[in-house]
Amino acid sequence: MGDGMAVTLKDIAERVGKSVPTVSRALGDFDDISPKTRAEIQRVAREMGYEPNITARNLQKQRTDTLSLILPTPRALRFSDPFFSELLSGIVEYTATQGFELNISTTTPEEERESYLKHMRGRRVDGFIIVRTQRKDPRIDLLEEHNYPFVAFGRVDGVRDFHFVDEDGTHGIRQLVDHLVGLGHTRLACIAEPVSLTKSHLRVQGFLDGLAAHGLAFEPDLFVETNFRQKSGYLAGQKLLGLEHPPTAIIAVNDLLAIGAMSAIQEAGLGVGRDISVTGFDDILLAEYTNPPLTTVHLPASQFGAMLAEMLIRLIKGEPIDEKQIIVKPEMVVRQSTGPCPS
Repeated sequence: MGDGMAVTLKDIAERVGKSVPTVSRALGDFDDISPKTRAEIQRVAREMGYEPNITARNLQKQRTDTLSLILPTPRALRFSDPFFSELLSGIVEYTATQGFELNISTTTPEEERESYLKHMRGRRVDGFIIVRTQRKDPRIDLLEEHNYPFVAFGRVDGVRDFHFVDEDGTHGIRQLVDHLVGLGHTRLACIAEPVSLTKSHLRVQGFLDGLAAHGLAFEPDLFVETNFRQKSGYLAGQKLLGLEHPPTAIIAVNDLLAIGAMSAIQEAGLGVGRDISVTGFDDILLAEYTNPPLTTVHLPASQFGAMLAEMLIRLIKGEPIDEKQIIVKPEMVVRQSTGPCPS
């Protein structure tokens, strides 16, 4: 076969003196072919440099070995979000070890439903990974309705039966409130992502539970609901500093918001951890290197990615899954951005 032509099943059949269907079934590992014949045909195929036609093989097993992650465009440029990048690398790395591929696409909120339906109709992918779950999530409703394999990073409102991996955000923020109150702080502010997202909602719940547990009143002007990025945290920080009675501590529901708030504090000539304490959530790689280093809650992002990919691939292959719904309790990491309440 030195002429660069691909080896066909017919070539192998001629070499081993068997029919083409027999060769095909032996290479497909069908057990109606004796183990001896199967081993012989597979050995000859290898020697001849036979490359199975992937598309044909996938049609035969009705699998594409592809997972899909569809990102809504306004937030699609999440690659600049260090937590999301780490999560993604965990998904990609695990997926590759299993011989699967990850297909990433973007859509607009208006076309999101159609985008999922298109992927499902064409059976282009074996299953979906849903990220940034909303408290009421039409994507999850749609996939459940069509009984299509998916796993979610995060929960939705109510008790539901789908597969997910999540963090206990309420517990995470609760630790931060306890830490700050322990340092003598009683005027605590919170900077939140949109609370229509389950993640933000549950983290804010931890803030409210913490205040209540310590007998502190919730003050609406110490609560700012904003977006995800440093810029949002910076503007929220300025707003809080402009109050007649500014907070002595700010709990941001993610590290980027916390880093933005720290800039606003420093720009106002105040010391982070000295005049105003700041905490984040996620423990992105940057958190350790901010000035001062950020007190936060550690989430193993790439490990979460691997867990999601493993769960989905098991689901697709029909393999047993130990836990259908995994909620990881995260731990607080105390650094220098928090300190005693100034008297």
